[in-house]
Amino acid sequence: MSEMKVTFRHPDEILEFVNTVSKYGFDMDLKRGRVVVDAKSLLGIMHLGLNSEMELQMYSDDCEELCRQIAKYAA
Repeated sequence: MSEMKVTFRHPDEILEFVNTVSKYGFDMDLKRGRVVVDAKSLLGIMHLGLNSEMELQMYSDDCEELCRQIAKYAA
């Protein structure tokens, strides 16, 4: 499992993020406080809100390529 902190400033960034992570076969969750949502769920991430630091948990040991693709969202 790998973890990364991310934040979104605009709704367009969430859409682009979901389109990117949906290409990967392993499961991912986004967590803010006690709320956990599927990282591939557009509505779930919208529920977490903008301009908040979230923890992305990736349930795979081979996620280096994904981390490079989503580095612009790193908090």
